[in-house]
Amino acid sequence: MKINTSLTPEKLQKKTTRVFELAGEKIRALNAAWDPSKGTPVFTVKGKYTSRGWTEWTQGFQFGMAFLHFDATGDESMLALGRDKTVKHMASHVSHVGVHDHGFNNISTYGNLRRLILEGRVARDQGELDYTEMALKVSGAVQAARYVTTAYREPWSPATTG
Repeated sequence: MKINTSLTPEKLQKKTTRVFELAGEKIRALNAAWDPSKGTPVFTVKGKYTSRGWTEWTQGFQFGMAFLHFDATGDESMLALGRDKTVKHMASHVSHVGVHDHGFNNISTYGNLRRLILEGRVARDQGELDYTEMALKVSGAVQAARYVTTAYREPWSPATTG
């Protein structure tokens, strides 16, 4: 690899601006086209997203991307989209025991919103901060119960539950 030491953030500004313009278009298009009652968009078939009920980890990316876009661009409509979709669609993911990676869902949404609040990027609303922290604590507890052996029991698994 050859490192181009002449590159600067200023020299890349036009290209990074374009990347975020395109990303915003994609986020808005997916939001407009996808029906959440179908589950979460997982991958494309013939250029159209489809869901697979056995995996529900991508919804965090779907809505979390709006928070990241806001973070990079300041586009308030993306912040509003991320907040709205997180409240409407992400609660079921917080304590979902069948998804192996809560980070994709909960850190991407509740975690990013919490970070933005704590960084002062969005107005501090104590109620909003409280619910993001509760969501992250529950998610962490679910993961701990699944993967940690304690003195009292073996790790829990949905596959071994009757």
